[in-house]
Amino acid sequence: MSSGELLNIEPLELKFPFELKKQISCSLQLSNKTDAYVAFKVKTTNPKKYCVRPNTGIVLPRSTCDVMVTMQAQKEAPPDMQCKDKFLLQSVKTVDGTSPKDITPEIFNKEAGHVVEESKLRVLYVSPPQPPSPVPEGSEEGSSPRGSVSENGNANGSEFTQVARGFTERPEAQDKSAEARALISRLTEEKNNALEQNSKLRQELDLLKREGNKSRGGVSYVIVVLIGLLGIIMGYLLKKT
Repeated sequence: MSSGELLNIEPLELKFPFELKKQISCSLQLSNKTDAYVAFKVKTTNPKKYCVRPNTGIVLPRSTCDVMVTMQAQKEAPPDMQCKDKFLLQSVKTVDGTSPKDITPEIFNKEAGHVVEESKLRVLYVSPPQPPSPVPEGSEEGSSPRGSVSENGNANGSEFTQVARGFTERPEAQDKSAEARALISRLTEEKNNALEQNSKLRQELDLLKREGNKSRGGVSYVIVVLIGLLGIIMGYLLKKT
């Protein structure tokens, strides 16, 4: 609040909740601290951008007056949401019974010897207010909405229920998972059967090798016996001759 000798001005910063392509308004309240009539006039550095109603007027003794400042709809946002526009509010004592129609630029002419108070007002862009979050169905007033995050940063049980429900509502994924498990089981069984057959084949091969060795040993023994008998017969025949 500006506390001059004539008027109190609230606020000293014009805060506009900036939104593109939308007219935005904010108000000023002028309070007359004196027992005299006070005339005021509002000026701006960007008159095409703002509409001030009323831009001139009279504040009666010990009373207030509201001034509405409207910013025209903007097509683009300023860089970094910074605004360089400014307003100047001039006030001066006037004779009793003065009406707004009696106000002329000459009243605010300092060179004419009038005591004119001046207050500068800044313009600020602020974020528009966010709408309140709707209360979820089934939640009681004052209770935390379902699906919120608890104080220790962990999600409550309803979120996990919803996630689990999402998985159970996917029959295609479950079918594919069952097929994959069945395929893995069948391949494992075939692998075990192949290993068993391989082991049996090795055992049969070893048995055949052992039988073959025995067969070769028996044939050699017979040949030796035959050669021995043949030698005896030949010796006997030689003795006779």
